[in-house]
Amino acid sequence: MKAFAIQGSFGFDALRPIELPDPKPGPGQVVVKMKAASLNFRDVLVTKGLYNPKLKLPLVPLSDGAGEVVDVGQGVTRVKPGDRVCPIFHQRWIDGAVSLAKVRGALGGDLPGVLSEHVLLGEDGVVAIPPHLTDEEAASLPCAAVTAWNALFVEGRLKAGDTVLVQGTGGVSIFALQFARLAGARVIVTSSSDEKLERARSLGAWETINYRTTPDWDAPVASLTRGEGVDHVIEVGGAGTLARSLRAVRIGGRVSLIGVLSGGAPELSLFPILMKQVTAQGIFVGSRAMFQDMNRAIAAGGLRPVIDRVFPFAEARQALEFMESGGHFGKIAIRF
Repeated sequence: MKAFAIQGSFGFDALRPIELPDPKPGPGQVVVKMKAASLNFRDVLVTKGLYNPKLKLPLVPLSDGAGEVVDVGQGVTRVKPGDRVCPIFHQRWIDGAVSLAKVRGALGGDLPGVLSEHVLLGEDGVVAIPPHLTDEEAASLPCAAVTAWNALFVEGRLKAGDTVLVQGTGGVSIFALQFARLAGARVIVTSSSDEKLERARSLGAWETINYRTTPDWDAPVASLTRGEGVDHVIEVGGAGTLARSLRAVRIGGRVSLIGVLSGGAPELSLFPILMKQVTAQGIFVGSRAMFQDMNRAIAAGGLRPVIDRVFPFAEARQALEFMESGGHFGKIAIRF
């Protein structure tokens, strides 16, 4: 089968096509013929060696995909050939609270990823795809969508009428916007692009702020919320934006720490967390149970993920370069 792997060293130049033996399922295993994959910023970091430079090479990258079960091993009962499925990001986090053992099994990192024509997985490591979704739409779910779902509904306990601040218009942020709107919450979106902000409004954003023309964006957030602040912040910037997020959130509110797109920053004061009694929590995707709950909501609400651009399988490197450029709105997909 055809695949792409990071070979010899890290970097986009090291991502090259290879031929691998077709996998054969053992007991409890399934073979999935991949139909589509999608990218996360993590995939850029993994490929460039910035995520974990100790990862063993060669490595097939990418965690997110969708496909069809084509073969099953002895004892498999959860799925059958012909089923449309997505792999779960953490192959060992099935349910319950997170633990070290459960997160030591992420695709495209600890384990080979999905940028290959066939993928061998445990039967517990897949979920059924909502039937109304295309392959590319389904491929966008395992990391970004589950992360947004976990942040808002599992840890965040979002309720109708809450106000959510979403940073940017990448995958996690757009899913957070869509999920929050589905639940009856109000969403404020920040971006450096007026065009992207207009697209966010078309998806139901309550208010939008251009952080390039309004660098002190926490001030208008306070005005929009009558000085109270928002209930939830989806924080994807990292250290460079966290200080403003802490000023934008209400007393007793929540900041979900998801990304590091803004890189490092000067020393951060922790007094706002203390004085405002803010819950600041890291969100590292989620469990299979969360994925299944989310898929039921997606199916019931008829939600469709936003796919910005689809690349052919042969242009995997170009897809990663486009992801790194930050020019996308929503998700970037690869069609096999």
